Amino acid sequence: MAALVVTALVGCASPAPQGEVVVSAAASLTDAFADIEAAFELAHPGVDVVLNLGPSSSLREQILEGAPVDVFASADTSNMDQLVEAGEVVGDPEVFAHNLLQIAVPATNPGDVTGLADFAREELLIGLCHEEVPCGRYARQALDEAGVEPVIDTNEPDVRALLTKVEAGELDAAITYVTDIASVGGAVEGIPIPEEHNVAVDYPIAVLAGAPEPEAARAFVSFVLSGEGKEILADHGFSVP
Repeated sequence: MAALVVTALVGCASPAPQGEVVVSAAASLTDAFADIEAAFELAHPGVDVVLNLGPSSSLREQILEGAPVDVFASADTSNMDQLVEAGEVVGDPEVFAHNLLQIAVPATNPGDVTGLADFAREELLIGLCHEEVPCGRYARQALDEAGVEPVIDTNEPDVRALLTKVEAGELDAAITYVTDIASVGGAVEGIPIPEEHNVAVDYPIAVLAGAPEPEAARAFVSFVLSGEGKEILADHGFSVP
């Protein structure tokens, strides 16, 4: 009888997730999700995680156009909400991380930038993300809150492209995320934005309705929301719920 019970329990056990899970994630999650990918695959050897990284708005459009994506992790709630409204999301998205904006300048700070007011100085080379991208929208919101009309020399497609130009000394100042500046060590200096002008950034994640591998997708989302996933995110400078 005991053997029969054990056999029945084994037969009812959920199979381990298998296959390839495609995760479309905001560019600002690049380093954190690389570590989450490695840890998840170690815990689930039958799953291969493929990261598709880029601006949240572009990733949203790819999904709406039918790209075979299993999981979406956005740098804002707006792009996720649009997918929810379109019926592309299973269940309710969950916020798994928070971030803040920070001014990024080259390590030597050649423009002597001290705050948001310097973004109105015409002699400086100033960069932001495109306004349809979360980091660009947030940056403009912060500048508007501070009453600053920026003199913008370049609009970059995502936060990593913007940070690369600062690191190379091609820009005197830009507005990125706290976590991105931390990711490049001393190559870029971060200048805090006062709390009254800063923008709190929420990152939601969800399994997509058209997920080719829904079981693996659910397992990945669960891992991100787990204690181990949150620890990895915290190690990369994100605050976690």
